[in-house]
Amino acid sequence: MKRYIGKFKDYLTVEKNYSAHTVKSYISDLFEFSDFLPKTEIASVDYLVVRKFLGHLRSKNLSRRSVARKVSSLRMFFRFLQRDGYIKNNPVLSISAPKQDRKLPVFLDEKTVEKLMDAPDLKSISGTLDKAILETLYSAGIRVGELVGIDTSDVDFISGVVKVLGKGRKERLAPIGDRAVNAIRGYLESRNKKWSDKKALFLNKFGKRLDQRSVRRTVDKYIKRLCIKERVSPHTLRHSFATHLLNRGADLRSVQELLGHKNLSTTQIYTHVTTERLKSVYDKAHPRA
Repeated sequence: MKRYIGKFKDYLTVEKNYSAHTVKSYISDLFEFSDFLPKTEIASVDYLVVRKFLGHLRSKNLSRRSVARKVSSLRMFFRFLQRDGYIKNNPVLSISAPKQDRKLPVFLDEKTVEKLMDAPDLKSISGTLDKAILETLYSAGIRVGELVGIDTSDVDFISGVVKVLGKGRKERLAPIGDRAVNAIRGYLESRNKKWSDKKALFLNKFGKRLDQRSVRRTVDKYIKRLCIKERVSPHTLRHSFATHLLNRGADLRSVQELLGHKNLSTTQIYTHVTTERLKSVYDKAHPRA
């Protein structure tokens, strides 16, 4: 089982280009399943074994969301094994994940985003880096993994677009506004001159490509400094990006393209956010609400 998990990990990392955090979650779920299994060949795992595992998970009083995620991990794992010919039948094919309420994404209002963008001290090199990171995350609405993967050559300063490598190793061009372009320019001008030939756009203090953990620490630093109470992560800026676009009249298909979503249904969650906002405005403003 561990050998197949290793192959699956390579598939997620190389072929699917999933973030380290996502891969870690998948692999953790699979090792939990592996520990539950009797010592048997992977080809012997059937529908009943998977059902017993789900019963085991329910006995631990896990949330529906956690169980659904583990079912998703197993489904993708066995689909991979079947695709590459390691097994003939997929034992998870007829397994249904528990229904769950879909949580609305957390986002920041426009004034809070403005304060966040203005928080870094541009008199320091680290401040110009932080400014460029925050502006690019919000302006392009990209994922953290996409941000740290950007090379200097991926930024078109004239057209105002940046090339990013998304999930499934799919490239797309993400528009960035003037403020993000200027922030990146300012960072490159202040960056250590001996690193001018570095491939990566965002570098740490040692001249190495910035990692996702560093970006999360950067966002956390300014969230605490501004005393923002919401539970905010770099992905919150992506949620804010999509919500603000829809609030200002962007159509759903365009937002889908900008976010790099494969399915429109993934993007539709943001319409619920804007609907909730409109209902709130209605309740406060309508005399007979």
